[in-house]
Amino acid sequence: MSQKNKKIPLRRCVGCGEMKNKKEMIRIVRTEENEFALDVTGKKNGRGAYICCSRECLMKAVKSKGLERSFKQSIPKEVYGVLEKEMEAIDEQ
Repeated sequence: MSQKNKKIPLRRCVGCGEMKNKKEMIRIVRTEENEFALDVTGKKNGRGAYICCSRECLMKAVKSKGLERSFKQSIPKEVYGVLEKEMEAIDEQ
């Protein structure tokens, strides 16, 4: 009667670099139209990168260009502003 251990998917934060449970993190997705958005469900189509649910990690990702490396392209400043606002809205819930 061996019980299989369910594997917990881990993802690396593009800000701090820590490996955490996928459910504890927020996915940032680039759509086919090259738009960036927060993907709270984790199910949207497109290339994704994960970040901790903290503003500090978002700031670290901006400073270290972690998101730009993940998506292999430069990211406009406005996108970071939008992501920050969306993240604050999630924090308030």
